[in-house]
Amino acid sequence: MIYTVTIHHISLWPLNYGRPAHQQRQTPFLGPRLTSQSPSKDGKPGPSPPHWGLRRKSGWEAAVKRHNLTKRWLMKIIDEREKNLDDKAYHNIQELENYAENTQSSLLYLTLEILGVKDLHADHAASHIGKAQGIVTCLRATPYHGTRRRVFLPMDICMLHGVSQEDFLRKNQDKNVRDVIYDIASQAHLHLKHARSFHKSVPVKAFPAFLQTVALEDYLKKIQQVDFDIFHPSLQQRNTLLPLFLYVQSWRKRY
Repeated sequence: MIYTVTIHHISLWPLNYGRPAHQQRQTPFLGPRLTSQSPSKDGKPGPSPPHWGLRRKSGWEAAVKRHNLTKRWLMKIIDEREKNLDDKAYHNIQELENYAENTQSSLLYLTLEILGVKDLHADHAASHIGKAQGIVTCLRATPYHGTRRRVFLPMDICMLHGVSQEDFLRKNQDKNVRDVIYDIASQAHLHLKHARSFHKSVPVKAFPAFLQTVALEDYLKKIQQVDFDIFHPSLQQRNTLLPLFLYVQSWRKRY
């Protein structure tokens, strides 16, 4: 799994920010759920046989009992990944968000438990951050997946703009391909914005669990700067200032 972070308590861009006037439009809200990816969808080696995962469950269960964590969250992560061993593309953005909710968000719920935080607003923020994380992970992994002739971006948004998987495999940079990325990135931005709307209600004790928003915001800003060209070389470069941004957010007690 990948973890990330953010600098200032500001929205990344309005829905039409940075788009030429003739391209501006309202991005449809495609559903409030979470997402994440199966092991290979995360750009990692393929999964072990299913029975290996089932065998590992007993070890996880022991760890959950030992540290007094909620078993349900850990089982959600394992069960969701086992359901996605076939590595099929997401049919729609809701599928991606559901996957993220059951994996990335569940991991955040466990992190909050470890921090001793039991708060409804913190849970809401964790849900949205997990969804944003899942969507950004899917976007970031797209160039890598292309080298393996795989595309996992939500098919409903691709069909909406008349884009095929072959367009991504050929690294097509036409406007309709960028529009697909724009719509998906905008959904991640909305989740990040919703998560920050709970800032004043979330206990400060929970903030360390949410500092991954720094890296999320950094990626979303960079992809906006290159007009949503998912294959732009700058998106593969590390931001050496991220540790500083992380420290600043932590010092300011923001996420």
